[in-house]
Amino acid sequence: MASSCVTSSTCSSMEEGEFVALMEQRKRKRMISNRESARRSRMRKQKHLEDLITMVRKLSEEKQQIVANLDMTAQNYAAVETVNSILRAQAVELAHRLQSLTEILAFLNPCDGVYDACNSYNGDGGAGGSGFFCADPIDIGGGGGGGDGFFNPLKMGFCRSQPVMASADVFEEY
Repeated sequence: MASSCVTSSTCSSMEEGEFVALMEQRKRKRMISNRESARRSRMRKQKHLEDLITMVRKLSEEKQQIVANLDMTAQNYAAVETVNSILRAQAVELAHRLQSLTEILAFLNPCDGVYDACNSYNGDGGAGGSGFFCADPIDIGGGGGGGDGFFNPLKMGFCRSQPVMASADVFEEY
């Protein structure tokens, strides 16, 4: 280049022109590169936004499912609590009934925990006495049993080896 320049002013103006052209070219390249970079940045930002929107939808659906499951669980818990309280009340009532029946049996049974004729084993698999009732409390003949000669049903005891059975009708009220 220096050899083609006739004067220094002409050379410097040509070099200046080339320098300006070179700077303009670099400026355009930088501008194009910046536009591309901005476009890529906008695309990344748009993709990130779409991913976030998709995640929000997914989490909202998941939340709705969890809330529905929680509501169903709460309803089931309430139902179980209701049944449980009913069963507790029935257990208390049955315990009172059992206690009352035990007191009645204790009153009707003269065998008060001492193994005598009511509770003795007679060898055939049953309790002593005459099956359900004890033979000893009944003294019809006025003999040595201390009876007054009459059949006294209040002195007739139930043998403890026989179970007390309740019918199914008792439990249908609940």
